[in-house]
Amino acid sequence: MPEQRYHHGDLRRTLLEAARSSIEADGVEALSLRQLARDAGVSHAAPGRHFRDKQALLDALAEDGFHRLTAALSEVIEGEVSTADEVRRRFDALAGGYVAFALAQPTLLTLMFGLKHAPDARAELIVAGHSSMELTMRVVDAAQQIGAIGPGDPQRIALTAFAAFHGVATLASGGRLDGVPAEELVEVASEIFWRGLQPTKS
Repeated sequence: MPEQRYHHGDLRRTLLEAARSSIEADGVEALSLRQLARDAGVSHAAPGRHFRDKQALLDALAEDGFHRLTAALSEVIEGEVSTADEVRRRFDALAGGYVAFALAQPTLLTLMFGLKHAPDARAELIVAGHSSMELTMRVVDAAQQIGAIGPGDPQRIALTAFAAFHGVATLASGGRLDGVPAEELVEVASEIFWRGLQPTKS
């Protein structure tokens, strides 16, 4: 019997972690449940207890990715904010955190949003996909509450911010920033975006 190399009997988690590494190295098409089983030291049928087929694994991988993204971004907005400087730092941290996540695993990010917007997307995946956007909306709402930025629909503002920084991450991961470091462009984009949200002075 082959040695079981997954930790604490959590084969599902082991398969997800291995799948995440696999798609970043070799792409989604090359992902194989049989190969993951061999790498984990279990029978080829064992993954079927958790994922009925490759698509089920990809769906779970995307949902897990959104949960991991939300957890990473949640860390930078913990606690209360009471000043414009504090909420601005949180906005910058959200932008930087999102781009860092995207650059660390670009194939996963593409998979996450591709499956989330698929016509037959699972309800659980859609809910997970909305959670990081809700964090951004909370930062926008907090900024509006203390008068750090002007009025407006928090959802639209958050979506626009997401589009801007997702664009930075996409260009950076494709090596299309003409040599400009991604971190530098995030700072510039954040500054420009925040400036545009400032309350109109009468």
